[in-house]
Amino acid sequence: MHIKDILAGSEQSGQPTFSFEFFPPKTAQGVQNLYDRMDRMHAFGPSFIDITWGAGGRLAELTCEMVGVAQTTYGLETSMHLTCTDMGEDKVNEALNNARNAGCTNILALRGDPPREKEKWEATEGGFQYAKDLVKHIRAKYGDHFDIGVAGYPEGSDDQKDEAILLEHLKEKVDAGATFIVTQMFYDADNFLRWVSEVRAKGITVPIVPGIMPINTYSSFLRRANHMGCKIPPEWSAALEEVKNDDAAVRSIGTGLVAEMCRKILAGGIHHLHFYTMNLAQATRMVLEQLDLLPSVHRPLTQPLPWRQSLGLGRRDEDVRPIFWKNRNKSYVARTQDWDEFPNGRWGDARSPAFGELDAYDIGLKGTNEQNRKLWGEPKTIKDIANVFVKYLENGVESLPWSEAPITNEADIIKADLISLNQRGFLTINSQPAVDGVKSSDPVYGWGPRNGYVYQKAYLELLVPPNLIGELIARIERDPELTYYAVSKASPLKTNSADGPNAVTWGVFPCKEIVQPTIVERISFLAWKDEAFRLGTDWARCHSSLSPSRHLIENMMETWFLVNIGNSFLLFYVGMNLALTIQP
Repeated sequence: MHIKDILAGSEQSGQPTFSFEFFPPKTAQGVQNLYDRMDRMHAFGPSFIDITWGAGGRLAELTCEMVGVAQTTYGLETSMHLTCTDMGEDKVNEALNNARNAGCTNILALRGDPPREKEKWEATEGGFQYAKDLVKHIRAKYGDHFDIGVAGYPEGSDDQKDEAILLEHLKEKVDAGATFIVTQMFYDADNFLRWVSEVRAKGITVPIVPGIMPINTYSSFLRRANHMGCKIPPEWSAALEEVKNDDAAVRSIGTGLVAEMCRKILAGGIHHLHFYTMNLAQATRMVLEQLDLLPSVHRPLTQPLPWRQSLGLGRRDEDVRPIFWKNRNKSYVARTQDWDEFPNGRWGDARSPAFGELDAYDIGLKGTNEQNRKLWGEPKTIKDIANVFVKYLENGVESLPWSEAPITNEADIIKADLISLNQRGFLTINSQPAVDGVKSSDPVYGWGPRNGYVYQKAYLELLVPPNLIGELIARIERDPELTYYAVSKASPLKTNSADGPNAVTWGVFPCKEIVQPTIVERISFLAWKDEAFRLGTDWARCHSSLSPSRHLIENMMETWFLVNIGNSFLLFYVGMNLALTIQP
């Protein structure tokens, strides 16, 4: 989606929106940490994010990689920075093609800073002299595929302080095809609003997005303000100088000052705020909290589907997925990335698409062996393992091998049942409660357009010991309301379900056909089975080859059954009644 359309929607609704900037870290661990943070900050509800351009070599490649991951894996509408620094036309086109192939439709076109080894900026041979030249090139080569943003300077730039000249340059960039403006950071709201008036008087009508830098520490506040040439209001200096040696106080007072600046900006007719996060979450979150812009029970984060939508190339219209990957979104995206087309409206023939190999990136267990041992301990018995699952359900452990994120409040109404099952040795790895026509705006279960209703069949997926699988299946088959799939690593699939997909989530919305975004289906379950047992084996291999923990978990993966049961509230009681025969 183009940023200009996002901004127009914000103006039309009257509800302020916001976005985040991130930059490419220099280490592999830093990149993974940032991906995790971007994933968590998705829950803040940004309208889009942008990724700065890492000029030259690996950092340039990393910018393109991060854009692809943000779009495809995390479902974040992303704008890619692109500069003229050290970039000939061929490199520019390569970067733009990579962005387009990742599903990116937004570019922030900048001249860029000079390389560190040079004091003065110089154009690259065969490249572009000014940002306006880059804008013209993008428009000429890619038409309207990309929405193009450019930089605005309310307080002057490094090499030009004359406001009249800078406004003329800004007009030239917009006339060349730019459709929105993002400003450098500032702390003087009055000067910014005055500058906006000057921009409008120049005949520039495209949206203006103010760049907001939260305050973390006193030293970083001064360093960044001085580096960017920001004017610091005297009252800010006085308030922060008093507590400069107390980081918590600086952050608290600074948050209040930045939030008040944002209120003044919003009251002045601006509808969107762009936060320079410095790859951190806390300071930005604190400002958003003070502005009451974070999702809440009264203003939940709206989502078009019950699972995280991918915005990768060809996936924007995807609206059906198997429930098995509910807690492993990244893995599902990775294993289906080579599909020629993605289900829209119906699942279709599941025999035609192949799920990717299990050794692909993003499919295996997260974290190092040491980190995972610290997280899940070194279990010696089935009861020890069951306790890990119970801790997860009680929010004492943030993830499991089969669930990458903490348990959500969707599980609250069945949590007691799930805990009972795990305490008695049935290890639950996926579930959803039955939902009968709640409003699509419901803060827990809602999804899709307004004024709709959503439904869920109860669903439970669990690991079952081999000595109980026969009795469990017999009990399930006595209830015509229940369907199941059961399989071990080596045994053939057992099921009472007919071939074809079976919807377990659907929605009814005004003037639309019924939407069925989550299904259970045989071929997909067998693909998931391989992954599920592989994850357990990976967990076992976090322990040394002679350890009791490794032997215990490996034996489970070789002999236990993966079972899913659906269609009725009764499924929990079937499991619990049978589980009573297990001695914890």
